Amino acid sequence: MSRQLKVLLLGDYSNCQRSLATGLRRLGCDVTLVSDGSSWQGCERDIDLTRRPGKLGGLELYIRLSTTLRRHLRGYDIVSVNDPNFVSLRPALLRKVFDRLRRDNGAVFLNAMSYDVPFLDMLADPDCPLAYSEWFTAGRPTRLFKAAADEWSLWHTEAMTRYHSYVYDHIDGAVSALYEYHCALERVLPPEKIAYGGIPVDLDSFSPVALPDDIGKVRLFLGRDRSRMMVKGSDLLEQAARTVIDRHPGRAELTIVENRPFGEFVTLLRNAHVVLDQIYSYTPATTALMAMAYGLNVVSGGEDDYYDFIGEYENRPIINAPIELDALTDTLENIVLNPGLIAGRGRRSRRFVEKHNDCVTVASRYLDFWTSRLNRY
Repeated sequence: MSRQLKVLLLGDYSNCQRSLATGLRRLGCDVTLVSDGSSWQGCERDIDLTRRPGKLGGLELYIRLSTTLRRHLRGYDIVSVNDPNFVSLRPALLRKVFDRLRRDNGAVFLNAMSYDVPFLDMLADPDCPLAYSEWFTAGRPTRLFKAAADEWSLWHTEAMTRYHSYVYDHIDGAVSALYEYHCALERVLPPEKIAYGGIPVDLDSFSPVALPDDIGKVRLFLGRDRSRMMVKGSDLLEQAARTVIDRHPGRAELTIVENRPFGEFVTLLRNAHVVLDQIYSYTPATTALMAMAYGLNVVSGGEDDYYDFIGEYENRPIINAPIELDALTDTLENIVLNPGLIAGRGRRSRRFVEKHNDCVTVASRYLDFWTSRLNRY
């Protein structure tokens, strides 16, 4: 298409759609981001979708979407929702909003970056391509599954499963933000309706930190959502880090940051040498990639399956996090006892993000796929 494309990004997680908007705008698109700012993170958006608590809050939000906000949700060439549950409403109301988006716009796509029913069903399947996750390991329920059985059940109510099936049956395609979500998409959509995009990072906002070659005390940083510690394994990361610090007094220190607004969190992040991200992921997600953009080291998902999937066979700087506590402790201890490796690994981390996750590079992948689907009509 020669004319400027109008794109609506609806919903956000951890500034991902905001960074995608930045990349799309640099490519010449007219973009509107409508979200709740990823809840307490307070991420920037063009139009706010914050919901007040309680049933009345849901009704109020639905009325806003149907009245004062309705003009902001129509007339786009492309709509990208960040989740089938792209706003905080029950499935029956979500379907009405989804159908209106389809009727009033050119095409509707899913940006697969979070839990949904097909993804969770994949994790529960004995033939799951992932050997481990926060919910299942080697086909067995994890401590999270046992602790959050009610949450799992809520994802699998008849209303929720029926609605998610409806969304997948009626989207024009889906783009995955992570390797894990791509695996799930391959199970429910034909190849021509899916593409890999990755997580976008606005590199202009992350000036690289010059890590010293001679680090006397390694600064470990753990940023976490206190309500999701078992999801990310951040409680085990803390336990492993404290064990290492006790074993080697004066060699390392740990800073823990919880539930800080996005802008404040990003500023605090750059003071670290090594960022402890998560243990159950095959891939680095937003926090890890932002840290790598700063040129820091990260302990996160860095499985060979992920590197092979993106075609990266040389630069593999992510310190892959084991899911067992003893192995995780050994991994952190090795970092602390070998501080001379940190600066070089940090430089390779920055180069990795420059190659794979720059917001314009990622936006180009999304845009190429979206327009290929539009050209079908």
